[in-house]
Amino acid sequence: MDLARIFINNQQWIDEKLKKDPQFFSNLSMGQSPKVLYIGCSDSRVTAEELMGTKPGEVFVHRNIANMVPNTDLSAMSVINYAVSHLKVNHIVVCGHYYCNGVKAAMQSADMGILNPWLRNIRDVYRLHKTELDLITDEEAKYKRLIELNVQEQCVNVLKTSDVQKAYLDRDFTVDGWVFDIHTGKLIDLKIDFDSILKEIMEIYRII
Repeated sequence: MDLARIFINNQQWIDEKLKKDPQFFSNLSMGQSPKVLYIGCSDSRVTAEELMGTKPGEVFVHRNIANMVPNTDLSAMSVINYAVSHLKVNHIVVCGHYYCNGVKAAMQSADMGILNPWLRNIRDVYRLHKTELDLITDEEAKYKRLIELNVQEQCVNVLKTSDVQKAYLDRDFTVDGWVFDIHTGKLIDLKIDFDSILKEIMEIYRII
């Protein structure tokens, strides 16, 4: 991409916004009040606001390789804290996507250098669900299922945080797991049964 083109695109975007609403940027500068925190993958094909059809100010977004929420990641933990405790969002969505290169790399026995500690979190997801995954003989189906299970486990990591546990007591609040299908453009709600998943472990992770 020609970087100079980006500034031309930016000016065209400004012109379009001001044509529709002369106060657009004045209003935007007054603050934000999003209701949703979206945690997704950094993959350049998966643009959060575009695939959801949302406007600036409507969604608070955090993206990293393979939409991970490890408790050791200060960036992810800070985003959750700010979104939940300060912006007062009502929903957190963890959204993975099929054909995620991060998950694919974690499925391979290869030294990925500095990525090794990050990918180990995904390999831990495989370990937790090894019995189910090993029954899947088709590699592409196994790959897709690991992507879904990774979303599930990252949602569980979100639910382990004190900020989210407080939010459930304070207001109407949800955590949801989605997958974006690059082949069709569709967002898929995995409809994860967190009550069943957390039933036996929440006594360990409950803080509030």
